[in-house]
Amino acid sequence: MKSDRLLSILLLLQTRGRVPARELAERLEVSVRTIYRDVEALSASGVPVYAERGRHGGIELLPGFRTDVTGLTADESRALFILAAQGAHAALGLDAALGSALRKVMAALPAPHRPAAEVTSRRILVDATRWKGGPQPAVDLDVLQDAVFADRRLRLRYRHSGHPEPSTYTVDPYGLVSKAGVWYLVADRRGTPRLFRADRVRSAAMLDEPVRRRPGVELADAWELLRRRVEERPGGLDVTVRVRRERLDMFLRLNASALVELPDGRERGEGGEGGAGGADDWVTVRLSYGSVREARQLLAYSDQVEVLSPPEVREELRATAASVTELYQRTADSPEVNAQVGDVS
Repeated sequence: MKSDRLLSILLLLQTRGRVPARELAERLEVSVRTIYRDVEALSASGVPVYAERGRHGGIELLPGFRTDVTGLTADESRALFILAAQGAHAALGLDAALGSALRKVMAALPAPHRPAAEVTSRRILVDATRWKGGPQPAVDLDVLQDAVFADRRLRLRYRHSGHPEPSTYTVDPYGLVSKAGVWYLVADRRGTPRLFRADRVRSAAMLDEPVRRRPGVELADAWELLRRRVEERPGGLDVTVRVRRERLDMFLRLNASALVELPDGRERGEGGEGGAGGADDWVTVRLSYGSVREARQLLAYSDQVEVLSPPEVREELRATAASVTELYQRTADSPEVNAQVGDVS
């Protein structure tokens, strides 16, 4: 463990330059005293490292010192060659750079680790995009990426879901996050963390003003807060449904984020009225939605899912289904629609 920690300190200093002892201690999960002992051990082994105390002090290598040691273990070597989400590097213009970097890492690996790393790259693939996610709109990350790395403010024209006209915001970006194949800009607006889907940015302009981030807040901190807000947002409306058993697995996969309870894992439904088959054909599931209108998505399952409660959701689905029936009945009697159907046929 100590040798790994010494190597980590060496590589961090080589990459970052001067680093405060407290920051090294936090990253390596040890005490500041242990860090200073490790620095003494590195110095005793011939590494030109020194520490400066004081407000602007830290631990640093002598200028010009470099080491080519990788220090990678077999597992670390394999981990580097498990390719991440397809398209993530391409969206950032880094596909070619990734391939080049992996070739260089392969050449630098200790000879015994190379076969395992090569096999891993051919046998393990991570694809973070969802099944049947549909075609994704083109996303231009160039300006967003430039602002993130230049530490500049951004002016966005952004279209919110359900709003035809975009709004204009001036934001302070922390960085970009790829979540399940979707890119997000994490930024502060007037000191409050916000999440912007990159594919809803209609235009972006990098300003000359330096970014104004909250002190001590990093991208990972802001993302964690925003992620929890989304995932832990209270539904507010409990809905009990029964699902035909043969469609249950698919239903659970597609509605995992709304699930509240599946009694006993595979509970039988209460009674068989209202659908073909008996009680054994149904499974009762509890869901949570933000509003009655949000529960309309259950109509996508046709007669494979029935809402048992609350009554207002049953009425909402009944009224919506009646409205759809009326629409198609009305258009079916329209000569213009019938003519268009005939043309398609």
